[in-house]
Amino acid sequence: MAEKDKEKQQQKPAAKQQKPAAKPQKPQKGAAAESKAAAEAVIEKPAQTPRLKKRYFEEIVPAMMDERGYENVLEVPRLTKIVINMGVSEAKENIQALDGARDDLVVIAGQMPQIRRAKKSISNFKLREGMPIGLRVTLRGDRMYEFVDRLITMAVPRMRDFRGLEPKGFDGRGNYNLGLREQLIFPEINLEKVTKTRGMNVTFVTTAENDEEGFALLDKLGMPFRRPVKAAQGGQSPKPDQPAKPSAPAEKPAPQD
Repeated sequence: MAEKDKEKQQQKPAAKQQKPAAKPQKPQKGAAAESKAAAEAVIEKPAQTPRLKKRYFEEIVPAMMDERGYENVLEVPRLTKIVINMGVSEAKENIQALDGARDDLVVIAGQMPQIRRAKKSISNFKLREGMPIGLRVTLRGDRMYEFVDRLITMAVPRMRDFRGLEPKGFDGRGNYNLGLREQLIFPEINLEKVTKTRGMNVTFVTTAENDEEGFALLDKLGMPFRRPVKAAQGGQSPKPDQPAKPSAPAEKPAPQD
């Protein structure tokens, strides 16, 4: 028995020596910061420059300087911001309508809209001061150029009976107002989730000094404005809504005696 106890005592310290393992060393503060920065660089990649913004600086600016004789690049008109307004009059009775309009505007603009409230009470419209009646989004920078690109290339061609944008929407200072009747022209909208069609007003704010410069800028960016119909050489062309009048039949020559 004594010999067995001695063997057990000799085996215990050997087992104890095998248990402790090397503890992992804690990374230093400098190494931790470098690894975090590397992870952020992989996750948050720098956004690419919008193609319309790149085209503006590389093609449109030199072309307008040659055509209009601008001596400085800063004289060339440019877009400063785009403001999207959507009225939600039924929100004063049903606040859930405001949530649906906000979801649509978030998808269209790419950022959360601001709730616009009534500035004064009007009894005839059952309106009280402070009631939510609309939404507004202001786009600047890359989001502004991306929205204009999507509007020109995908949304505007889907308008019903589209014959060009009306060029009379300028305000005299180079800013252009565009009215849209429905939000369904944007392909980002899911038709199954739309409860009501709503219109919106899109304002293009530019640094142009007059309407002529503002029209030239938006035309270079690709806005499909309506062009005046040129008259035919023999006279005015018939209106598209009215059919052309048939020409009178030629008179028969009188019989000779």
